[in-house]
Amino acid sequence: MEADKWGRRIRAFRKLKGFTQDSFSKELGVSVSILGEIERGNRMPPADLLNKVSQVLRISIDEIAPPKE
Repeated sequence: MEADKWGRRIRAFRKLKGFTQDSFSKELGVSVSILGEIERGNRMPPADLLNKVSQVLRISIDEIAPPKE
């Protein structure tokens, strides 16, 4: 499933940059439960949220994207 790959990478970069789920969700303007669903792969992040994730983490969407198999 594609969503779980995105979720794992978002979680890894969030932790690498020192954000907690709570602080990161506030920066993104989403609830902790939505962020948790995304990180667990239960929800695919919409394009506008991916843009916000890349801005907050100061990395490109290409860096967040799972590698092509």
